[in-house]
Amino acid sequence: MSLDTDDEILNDFLVEASEILDALGEQLVELERTPDDKDLLNAVFRSFHTIKGGAGFLNLENLVKICHRSEDVFNLLRQGQRQVDSNLMDIILQVLDVLNRMFDEIRSGEEPAPAPQDLLDALEPLTYPPGEEPAGMAPAAAPAPSSASSPEPAATSASAPAQASGQTGGGDITDEEFEALLDAMQDQKGQGGGGAASSASPAPSQATGGGDLITDEEFEQILDELQGKGNGPGTTGGTGADAGKGGDEISDQEFEQLLDNLHGKGHPPRPVEGQAAPKPAPGGAGGAQPPAQGGDQPAAAPSGGPDKEQGKGKEGDKGGAPARSAPAETSVRVDTKRLDDIMNLVGELVLVRNRLATLRSRMGDEQVSKAVTNLDVVTADLQTAVMKTRMQPIKKVFGRFPRVVRDLARSLKKEVNLELQGEDTDLDKNLVEALSDPLVHLVRNAVDHGIESPEEREAAGKPRAGHVVLSATQEGDHILLTISDDGKGMDPDILRSKAVEKGLMDEEAAARLSDHDAYNLIFRAGFSTKTEISDVSGRGVGMDVVKTRIAQLNGRIEISSELGKGSTLRVRLPLTLAILPTLMVVLGKQRFALPLANVSEIFDLDLSRTNRVDDQEVIMVRNRSIPLYYLRRWLVSGDAPPPDGVGHVVVVFSGNQRVGFVVDSLIGQEEVVIKPLGNVLHGVPGLAGATITGDGGIALILDVPGLLNSYARRG
Repeated sequence: MSLDTDDEILNDFLVEASEILDALGEQLVELERTPDDKDLLNAVFRSFHTIKGGAGFLNLENLVKICHRSEDVFNLLRQGQRQVDSNLMDIILQVLDVLNRMFDEIRSGEEPAPAPQDLLDALEPLTYPPGEEPAGMAPAAAPAPSSASSPEPAATSASAPAQASGQTGGGDITDEEFEALLDAMQDQKGQGGGGAASSASPAPSQATGGGDLITDEEFEQILDELQGKGNGPGTTGGTGADAGKGGDEISDQEFEQLLDNLHGKGHPPRPVEGQAAPKPAPGGAGGAQPPAQGGDQPAAAPSGGPDKEQGKGKEGDKGGAPARSAPAETSVRVDTKRLDDIMNLVGELVLVRNRLATLRSRMGDEQVSKAVTNLDVVTADLQTAVMKTRMQPIKKVFGRFPRVVRDLARSLKKEVNLELQGEDTDLDKNLVEALSDPLVHLVRNAVDHGIESPEEREAAGKPRAGHVVLSATQEGDHILLTISDDGKGMDPDILRSKAVEKGLMDEEAAARLSDHDAYNLIFRAGFSTKTEISDVSGRGVGMDVVKTRIAQLNGRIEISSELGKGSTLRVRLPLTLAILPTLMVVLGKQRFALPLANVSEIFDLDLSRTNRVDDQEVIMVRNRSIPLYYLRRWLVSGDAPPPDGVGHVVVVFSGNQRVGFVVDSLIGQEEVVIKPLGNVLHGVPGLAGATITGDGGIALILDVPGLLNSYARRG
């Protein structure tokens, strides 16, 4: 059966469920480390419960089935009847993978396929306390949306609205569910809960004066009926008004018990610890039996007319029915295409602003200058605001790594703790999506190559568990990502010998490499220090792909290491790729734009004071040689240097490589909007696009990695 992907309710469910699943991966790994964290157990339980409720409302029975069993497992865990261990978590993480697969199918408009039967069979024993699993257990049938009910009549009558309310995503219950609860309580008392109390209590509609509100006394009576008067958690005796630690509020545990009795957990609700299960009174509904919990039980509704009672219910609305005051919507879903269109329009506005700024300098009119200045400020604020709408916290990328590290550590028989920092750092959504694969390679490399086995770490005087830190911080208009580990570090001598062994360079060239340059050998294609090829590493691919991808994003990567102490990789990226800050330079009579993210420094150079190493012209900058290239020879006809023998050198980064470009003159910094090249220039190496300059001309935007790959070998 196909699903309507345009259905608003379905789309809202997908958005909410996606956020829950993203958080679940990190929560489950954290729970394995801290199995006694009750708040975390309750959060995971509510996540499965929320997905189950929404899926039940949409009749996605296969999704309901696996969520219902997972919910039962975590209900036992939070009650202390089971303990979290690695084997249990292996099964639950497989459930998470199946849920992600199901939601992918739903997004494509297809009914989700059932979960694998072997996974359901593995889940089934976990829904019972250890040692209480029934023999010859059969797989559970797929529950209908309202099938998660208790055999007791009172819970059954309230289960349907309770199940439908699961889509609200938390512990709140709806007005309809509350009305059903009141009806259920009246039915339960009429069948055996005490005839006198039943006859003394009016029907729910009468008790509330015909309205939707209930009083504090009625709410307390409901808790008394469910948990026993004076026996609720946090109480030692007294009247029902003393429940909830002596105040008007009920505790989280009491509210969870209330929801459990309503929703059911696939088996009869368990009585509160220390309290006997209620039994039907032999007198039936008409018998004059004493109240179930004592003769001093207050009546549900005080004396007075309906109008008086209704007014009292309104006074107690704050404490009696908090679920009625729902917060106003503070967010709205917007198609990303609309955001891209708005960003394109802002880009055009930036070009107009640049054009007006150029005209202002030529006209010299004070009024025009003020108007253009105001436009400049408004345009900058608008640009910042629109960029923020495209920003997403990098947590969307970081959230997958606890699971990646956990699974990889188990397969390699290592113990690794992952620490995440700066998850709230915002980044352009396009960069968030593009960073996912490179970061996976870097984190896997840190666990596989960096962290030693527990035995090796103990022999070296380190803790058995390795430590990997993944952090993100904003530095000006850049994002700094850091991946560090406390592993064995890298030996530059081994890296040099591996480079010679694999034929990447001769022994003399390898010997001249500094330690920093030796570390950068890991970014060479085909380079690997592993002697055996596995499904994790050893083929020499991965790190070179990371370097190429980061260079395409106008970023750069740096590496540092200390033998025996660990390694650190730093990735710097621009905040956004939509509007590009550039450095305008001139070659001959043509303007070119160098992305400012690639520019390191600028200085003037006497071109007669250069050196040649291996037939490559170089300059010395702070005791380090940098290759020198004349952009005119690559991009403009004629290769004559400036007449006075002095050139402007722009030092740029490409990945982890630093080179110097000689240009004829410098114009300055300018924000540009990348426009695609026409068919004639499309695909020309070294060109990323074009832009319109402030004076109405056209400047070509240079692609630094493309330039070096295409022309650097030619000199």
